[in-house]
Amino acid sequence: MTTTPRPTLLLVGYGMVGHRLLTALAETGAANRYHVLVLAEEPRPAYDRVALTSYFAGRTPEQLLLAEAGFAERYGYEIRLATPATAIDRAAKRVTTADGGVLDYDVLVLATGSYPFVPPVPGKDGAGCFVYRTIEDLHAIEAYAAGAKVGAVVGGGLLGLEAAGALKGLGLETHVVEFAPRLMPVQVDEGGGEALRRTIEELGVIVHAGVGTSTVELSAEGAANAMTFTDGSRLETDLVVFSAGVRPRDQLARDCGLAVGERGGIAVDEYCRTSDAHVYAIGECALAVDGRVYGLVAPGYEMALTVAQQLAETTPRPFTGADLSTKLKLLGVDVASFGDAFGTTPGALDVVYSDSRAGIYKKLVVTPEGALLGGILVGDAEAYATLRPLAGTGEPLPVPAESLVLPAGMAPPVSLGGSALPDEAVVCNCHNVTKGRIRGAVTEHSCTTVPQVKSCTKAGTGCGSCLKLVSTLVTEELEASGVTVDKGLCPCFEHTRAELFEIVQVTGIATHARLLAEYGRLRGRATEGCEICKPTVASIIASLAPELPASTHILDGEQAALQDTNDHFLANLQRNGSYSVVPRIPGGEITPERLIVIGEVARDFGLYTKITGGQRIDLFGASVDQLPLIWARLVAAGFESGHAYGKSLRTVKSCVGSTWCRYGVQDSVAMAIGLELRYRGLRSPHKLKSAVSGCARECAEARGKDFGVIATSNGWNLYVGGNGGATPRHADLLAQELTDEQLIRLIDRFLMFYIRTADRLERTSVWLERIEGGLDHVRDVVVHDSLGLAAELEARMARHVGSYQDEWAATLADPDRLARFVSFVNAPGVPDPSIRFTPERDQVKPDLAVLATAEDLLAPLDLPLLGTR
Repeated sequence: MTTTPRPTLLLVGYGMVGHRLLTALAETGAANRYHVLVLAEEPRPAYDRVALTSYFAGRTPEQLLLAEAGFAERYGYEIRLATPATAIDRAAKRVTTADGGVLDYDVLVLATGSYPFVPPVPGKDGAGCFVYRTIEDLHAIEAYAAGAKVGAVVGGGLLGLEAAGALKGLGLETHVVEFAPRLMPVQVDEGGGEALRRTIEELGVIVHAGVGTSTVELSAEGAANAMTFTDGSRLETDLVVFSAGVRPRDQLARDCGLAVGERGGIAVDEYCRTSDAHVYAIGECALAVDGRVYGLVAPGYEMALTVAQQLAETTPRPFTGADLSTKLKLLGVDVASFGDAFGTTPGALDVVYSDSRAGIYKKLVVTPEGALLGGILVGDAEAYATLRPLAGTGEPLPVPAESLVLPAGMAPPVSLGGSALPDEAVVCNCHNVTKGRIRGAVTEHSCTTVPQVKSCTKAGTGCGSCLKLVSTLVTEELEASGVTVDKGLCPCFEHTRAELFEIVQVTGIATHARLLAEYGRLRGRATEGCEICKPTVASIIASLAPELPASTHILDGEQAALQDTNDHFLANLQRNGSYSVVPRIPGGEITPERLIVIGEVARDFGLYTKITGGQRIDLFGASVDQLPLIWARLVAAGFESGHAYGKSLRTVKSCVGSTWCRYGVQDSVAMAIGLELRYRGLRSPHKLKSAVSGCARECAEARGKDFGVIATSNGWNLYVGGNGGATPRHADLLAQELTDEQLIRLIDRFLMFYIRTADRLERTSVWLERIEGGLDHVRDVVVHDSLGLAAELEARMARHVGSYQDEWAATLADPDRLARFVSFVNAPGVPDPSIRFTPERDQVKPDLAVLATAEDLLAPLDLPLLGTR
């Protein structure tokens, strides 16, 4: 019996849209009908180009990849990396590749994307001139920026501002040059552009709007050193990034005779077929039937699904156009545009709120009957996820439009919720998922969690901006179906973390065992808890320790058994089994004498040293039994634990401020030291990071921190909810022009309110987006005391400050606590010579015989006060 070979589907281009085609082929069953061969021009599989800038925030190229391990093998896809197509022979149905290969096809799909447009200005090809499109581009920019001081971005659109953020993050003085009279001219109007410009300039980025680039001046060595503009002005710069838009990559189609548009783009019909019935085009290379080339990923995803449905021989959904709504955070500023944002519909009316001081601009476009047509949100796009699906439905808004743009306190509080949306409203724009499909996932497919709904519908798996609304819809549908939504912390507790916090605070319960016995799901029955509730309750008890009748050191009794791995030994466990020690250095300020002590400790114990991004010195390679010996040396010199191991305050980073910097307007170092000493040891649901910048140039990167402070000539501006980790989020402005006393009072309240209401392991960035009412609610509570909690929150912080003790010093003073610091429990006090650690960068462990004895080092110590300037 012979097997009929499957026809070949050849996909040229493996970007985000190409990958979406592969997933759609699998979903529709078309993957089983074809031998799928993919030609990728880049040396790596498809990656998230929308999140490209997160590379500069620490994400690796591998973390940006779209496909999970084994994806291609699971569906039998053959993917050839770094193998671009160079020619198409439509008559023979063959494609030639750059390496000379010739591949036959039965169906050809072109997903070649677009290329950056570089204005034809003299000098554009010189050294130091880049585009911003691929990971390789980012590598090149990062390497060149190491020797540069000033960077300029040509183009003030979406990608241009992303590039500007990257250059600023690399430490360059950053300029943006935009030919239009405002930034993001395609997405925002004059008012929105002005609000965006003002906020970005406050962050230290210099904007040149309404001018074009005439030349890039090159040095004798051929490297960029200046730019000239159409208004006659000149800018000295040694790095230039061109981000002036994109053009469809349609050369392959042109060369083989496929129809293309007058201004570019491979012409396709409503089913994405080109002028050759055997060839399809999708994504940014395609000219849709409505005469538009779509430069966003969501329309490309819809095209990919349309093609997959045809190849699966199911009824395809035609692609006749797409929503151009966008929501992004550019340089820390929320920007969103949706629907008829510019009010081109006859009779359209505008409802506008603008606060230039706070950098907020909101405009809703409505019909005379009150139906929403579109809108622009700058500085506060919290309502985007709910408003966008309502645009264009033709139904009047359920609340007055002005109540949706006015800040809290200026209008009655309203919450549209999911119930305001009709079933046909598109909730997930990336994958065109309606509210009805999400409801159906719950009612018809028995999905009871957001991850299950995401898997069933793909809602929320694109840009992620709709996840909050998806979660609301799932909860509302479950509750409407009579299902009790379990919001408990874990299988042991039916209470949330915030509820357990209140219980511990009111009852004074200071042990996990008692809390479990009295408030657990299995009251009165034997249970030990689980790996979720143990560290969570330990954190709650540690946060409330100054108020509890039986508060204990973190290593005493039951508390020690509840801690996470690092807290067990008050140090960070490393991959080779050794530990790192991080002493606190408030504000990064250190005396020469203490610096010498750190060097001597590192030398004597053979530790690898690294200066961290938080202005501290990390000592790597210590064994468990060495930790007290190291601490003793450091404590004797006036150091204390930097809490690098705990869910607590890590650092308060600072610039040099007005003491040294000619731009500084406030003493950022003194403020950073004061804040770090005030909040040191504060246990919280997740780690806390902070920074204080002495001026708007923002050298301390305060807007990437959980709470950040930026100096102005009129006082301090307080930002909250930032996160520079795997999912970067710039902090939001909570209050501005504060005195020292006002600033500290608001930070006290903010931190204690977060500790009281956050979920387990929830960073302030996630908490701020999850908590009902978001930033506006937090501002009402923290700044305006809307819940009457201010005095209580301040008193709780005062108790923490008054009861602080250094965990290293307290451990050194207690023989029972010291007993845990042995390599093995059956080898107390004697280092086991058989233990070997993998050396870090050829660092070698010394002979312990040359060190002072533990008895000498652990003698009673007179501990000096930290942070004296």
